[in-house]
Amino acid sequence: MNAALRTMGFTKDEVTAHGFRATASTLLNESGKWNPDAIERQLAHVEGNDVRRAYARGEHWDERVRMMEWWSEYLEELKAQTGFRS
Repeated sequence: MNAALRTMGFTKDEVTAHGFRATASTLLNESGKWNPDAIERQLAHVEGNDVRRAYARGEHWDERVRMMEWWSEYLEELKAQTGFRS
């Protein structure tokens, strides 16, 4: 993703893939709508325990689906407010 951003002309001082993740984490947590564990799982933050990680792929699945639907609508609202055209 970082290579794609550089190809589009963004420098590493302007935007990074990690920056998108940090922004999503901040906004999802600040919304107060979602379980912090569901947010971390959606952002694919890795569980430290190998056995737990192997069985935890579906944790918070229903909430994560609703969260991504909300996130999509939120981004569309921002897009409409700014007049951005893709």
